[in-house]
Amino acid sequence: MYQYAESLTRLIEQFACLPGIGPKTAQRLSFYVLNNMSEQQVKVFAQALLAVKKNITTCPVCCNLTDVTPCRICQDEQRNHTQICVVEEAQDVIAIEKTREYKGLYHVLQGRISPMEGKGPEDLKIKELLARLGDARVKEVVLATNPDVEGETTALYLAKLIKPLEVKLTRIAHGVPVGGDLEYADIATLTRALSGRREV
Repeated sequence: MYQYAESLTRLIEQFACLPGIGPKTAQRLSFYVLNNMSEQQVKVFAQALLAVKKNITTCPVCCNLTDVTPCRICQDEQRNHTQICVVEEAQDVIAIEKTREYKGLYHVLQGRISPMEGKGPEDLKIKELLARLGDARVKEVVLATNPDVEGETTALYLAKLIKPLEVKLTRIAHGVPVGGDLEYADIATLTRALSGRREV
């Protein structure tokens, strides 16, 4: 049976190792690299891959991904150092930053409690969060874990640990998305929307 040249086969195999990339997509990406990218573009791409592995580290304060220590958000004196927003992953920081509404600090758990994935509280950056709450400047912790079973479990676990510390504890609101129709919302979403209602 005919197979691709060894170097092309290796490239297809490497692309297929990425999450969400199946054999067909890996093949398509490999042929795109081969047929549409110049040698210089491939070098730049390869250098970017090497640079991200070499330069990106974890911030010793907030556990976010960074290329400086501490990260730029932790260094920024213009931010509100009385608030810490707790998120699951580094991508969540960017999502919240895009809103331009939150001006405090962050803490990245680097995951969530998920027995199905074999992740317990000891696998998350919870000790580091609790250590930060010893700072008298911190007045509020915003729990911004995802509104799914694992995210809720993680939020409840953190709430039990944080409540005795006499720090204001809040949870981001969940409910009907902007532009959504009530008739298409599920019962859990509507229940959340009603219980999280606020005065106008």
